[in-house]
Amino acid sequence: MDRMSERVAGWLISHRALLAIIALVAGVVGVERARQLEFSRSIDAMFDRSDPALLPYRRVARTFGSGEVLIVAYDDADLFTPAGIARLEGLTTRIAALPGIASATSLATTPLGRGVIDVDGNGTAARVVSLLEGYAVGADRRTAAVVCLLRPGAPQSPEGSRGATIDALRALVAELPEGTVAGEPVMLREGFAMLERDGNVLGTTSGLLAAAVLLVSFRSLRWLVTPLAVVLLALWTTRGALAVIGLRLTMVSTMLSAMVTVVAIATVVHLIVEFRRQRSLGRGAEPALHAAIATLAWPIAGAIATDCIGFGSLLVSRVGPVHDFGVMTALGAIMVLLASAAIIPFLALTGRFDADPKRAWGEQLLDLGLDRLVARIVRQPVAILAVTAVVVAVAVSGMRWLEVETDYIRNFRRSSPVVRSYDMVETRLGGAGVWDVLVPTTDPPDATTLAAVARLERRLRDEVTVPTADGGTTAGLTKVMSLADLLDTLSPVSLADLEKSRVGGWLVSGAVGLLRQREPKLCAALVGQDPEDGSHWLRVMLRARERQPAAAKREIIATVRRIVAEEFPGGTDRPAGEVTGFFVLLAQLVDRLLADQWRAFLVATAGILALLAVSFRSILLALVALVPNALPIFLVLGLLGWIGEPVNMGTAMIAAVSMGLSVDSSIHYIVAFRRRLAEDGAVAAALGVAHQTAGRAMIFSTLALVVGFLALLTSSFIPTVSFGALCCLTLTGGLLGNLVVLPVLLALVAPWVTTPCPAPRESLQLSKTLPPAPVPESPPPHARRTG
Repeated sequence: MDRMSERVAGWLISHRALLAIIALVAGVVGVERARQLEFSRSIDAMFDRSDPALLPYRRVARTFGSGEVLIVAYDDADLFTPAGIARLEGLTTRIAALPGIASATSLATTPLGRGVIDVDGNGTAARVVSLLEGYAVGADRRTAAVVCLLRPGAPQSPEGSRGATIDALRALVAELPEGTVAGEPVMLREGFAMLERDGNVLGTTSGLLAAAVLLVSFRSLRWLVTPLAVVLLALWTTRGALAVIGLRLTMVSTMLSAMVTVVAIATVVHLIVEFRRQRSLGRGAEPALHAAIATLAWPIAGAIATDCIGFGSLLVSRVGPVHDFGVMTALGAIMVLLASAAIIPFLALTGRFDADPKRAWGEQLLDLGLDRLVARIVRQPVAILAVTAVVVAVAVSGMRWLEVETDYIRNFRRSSPVVRSYDMVETRLGGAGVWDVLVPTTDPPDATTLAAVARLERRLRDEVTVPTADGGTTAGLTKVMSLADLLDTLSPVSLADLEKSRVGGWLVSGAVGLLRQREPKLCAALVGQDPEDGSHWLRVMLRARERQPAAAKREIIATVRRIVAEEFPGGTDRPAGEVTGFFVLLAQLVDRLLADQWRAFLVATAGILALLAVSFRSILLALVALVPNALPIFLVLGLLGWIGEPVNMGTAMIAAVSMGLSVDSSIHYIVAFRRRLAEDGAVAAALGVAHQTAGRAMIFSTLALVVGFLALLTSSFIPTVSFGALCCLTLTGGLLGNLVVLPVLLALVAPWVTTPCPAPRESLQLSKTLPPAPVPESPPPHARRTG
């Protein structure tokens, strides 16, 4: 391996001009191809194609035209006047004419038309308004709503796209009092838009902040440009490769830039610190770079391999964006390795200007601090481990209170227009959570089926409850409505009586036929045929409050599913009833993210353990390397439980990703420790060398990355903020683990891991024959010892 490292270093340096040209061409091609990279905005893309949860959701789109609902609402004190209904009728007509709208329903589109004005003097009008209360009109009788079903599938024109439709709706209600547009498609669209902005703006800001730290750390423009060039080349070639293989960016893909930046800066900073150390020993630039590459070739390759395993573990996820993110980031890590090999030798050795990375101002204090830390570790290893164990145990106990964030509204800041829109719908229209129950039926629906649907609705209204703060219960569903309600409202005879009547079936069929003639769009939204298998379905529209705890949502969904299964269990001649909708899909999405996180974490841990055991030829060393990197993950997740911060999409991937990233530093540290330990078996001296080389590089790279990730805290999308904050915490925790816990463990297991791990021959020979000779800046006080 040492010979191979030296050959690789020599080949990279001797072919640096050719490699730089290849890198330039690859970068240009990557930028060009990346322009074709698309952003997937579909809810379908967030699940595995084989996920059974998508089957009823797709059935809704096929049977009723769409499963996506938008609510256009505004305030009108004169709603139940001729002018108010005329205003609502005009708005509904304009909305229905938009290319992206399949149907629009409001008070003005009921069979009574403008007759609903006489709500106090007409019993039928009163029943119609009561039916639509909490759906198309508020209980305050002044909040008007138009319920819009979006056209399914890909738009045929830009005007019919989701974004264009939402913008057009907002323009229509902009002049109306408190006019707003709400619905899950709005949340998804705003979330994706924020992520795109984050990917462009925050990615650049993070890079600039990290660059500022690197400039302060090494006081060299050349060694500022080098890591940034590696980041940009790796990022653009990754994006270009993704476009070529046909992957599309998804909701979590904005973090791709952050992950590539982490891997690239950590890789280059270790190389800079080693190159600077080699220069301080009196070597010329080319021999110093050769020695640095040869010394770090295997640790860097091993670190990239563990990154790929950590990222690749996300492939076990059943959530589409997370699965694709694993592919993207693993590819990005490989591109970092190739970009580093292609451009670092050229940029490091071309010209003489600013050729050497310098010591940071006050770095002698860091020297002293690292030496004192080693001394403390050697004197009190057991006490340090005991304190660490107590802190971690207390923190981890908080994991039992971890909650999943299923309120998608909390993904936005309180000042966001999306939140203001949802507040109006939640408080004045009974909730923004829209979902459906699908019931198999005949065509046309018979009296028996409609009576069974009416019985189902009564149970849903009575039995689906949630606890209140005072210990009581309240209805979990704010609205339950179907064709059965519409017929019951308009007919002077109840469905129960019609079911018993000999002519009930004939009367129901006639009523349904008449409704289809007078209100074709309304009926098409309530009863239809699945073109795929020819089955007929009735739709029961449900409304629930979006802003409620995850446990309450899960209980509501579970209760509805139980009742539907009891009322429409299915059989050999007809399918069972189904429950679906955005409310259901989004509620279970983060649940799956959390469950998948632990599966991915176990896969990452097992894969990294196997790789390290083979590489170090020691299962003990592999376990030692994992411990300090796993502890910060459990520590951070436990703290989330203690403070009551729910897990969202930004935090649900942190365990597997952090394990792959933070173990990089452990590999560099252990390699440096074993090389020094192989010389004379002095544990304290080996720890000192590892601290002053690998430990120093860890500090510089972690500082640069943490400062860079602070830019993510300014995002308007809360999962991005959470991801940035947890990355900062886990990176800092990983640094502390590798500087404190890892050395303690190495000191304890040193007698069993003394297998020689020498530096490459050329590096050892030069270090023994050349006396220390400083570069223009004064060398660190440990240079003689580490050389």
